[in-house]
Amino acid sequence: MSRVISWFSCGAASAIATKMLIGEIDVIAYCETGAEHEDNKHFMADCVRWYNKPIKSIKSDKYTDLWDCWNKVRYLAGNNGARCTTEMKVKPRLKFQRPTDTHIFGYTADKADVNRAKRFKENYFELNVKFPLIEAGITKAACLAMLQTAEIKTPTMYNLGYKNNNCIPCVKATSANYWALIRETHPEEFKRMVKLSRKLNVRLCRMNLTGEIERYFIDEIPAQYPTTNPIQPSCDFMCHLVMKDF
Repeated sequence: MSRVISWFSCGAASAIATKMLIGEIDVIAYCETGAEHEDNKHFMADCVRWYNKPIKSIKSDKYTDLWDCWNKVRYLAGNNGARCTTEMKVKPRLKFQRPTDTHIFGYTADKADVNRAKRFKENYFELNVKFPLIEAGITKAACLAMLQTAEIKTPTMYNLGYKNNNCIPCVKATSANYWALIRETHPEEFKRMVKLSRKLNVRLCRMNLTGEIERYFIDEIPAQYPTTNPIQPSCDFMCHLVMKDF
């Protein structure tokens, strides 16, 4: 049987995209990574009531969470993307989907997302996909405003200063501002990543400390480094292509 699946990420964009087409959706699917903010449970519960439909969580049958994945594959992120997205999102999706399914994704009308949606269609040309936010010209900012209008509490990560409601932490982020903010808002996860990145010899961030941009370990970020504009890629099924933009 063919199904219409909306891929819900606990982000503002996917929440609005799902609501827009709720009448034709058969399954709302959520890829669980085990490293999401605990407040996501409340946001998901609010959305379930808003949609009057359940959200089905799917997850890797090989790794318990992101940290389990990172430690076992011994790889964080690089030019070819992040293995965590492949293992915790792409593979569960491929296992769950059927050839006849129609897929709804929350790419917004913002330029970067429009480009990602285009590349998604090019790389997953066999899928029947819908991008309702792009078709309606709805941006990320508009999605956040629409949640407020609907009296749906915005996910905590946005309120802490992050642009996306990604996992904690997101190893695809190379912005030192992002890692400085993680150090401030989630110190235990930061310390844990310091230890793991040193163990795997991965310099996760970029900084200009000597007159040119170079790669650094995250524990080399100066103590008073700014946490404003913490650039991070949107975590989607196009990880290896998204990385080229950051």
